[in-house]
Amino acid sequence: MGAIIVAVIGIVVIWGGLALSITRAVKVAKENKN
Repeated sequence: MGAIIVAVIGIVVIWGGLALSITRAVKVAKENKN
């Protein structure tokens, strides 16, 4: 049970990090266009 919970938390953290990176990249791209 514990291993499954740790795996789920790890996946959520990784996807959260990817989402943050993408949103930051999009913001930078929009600022550069202006």
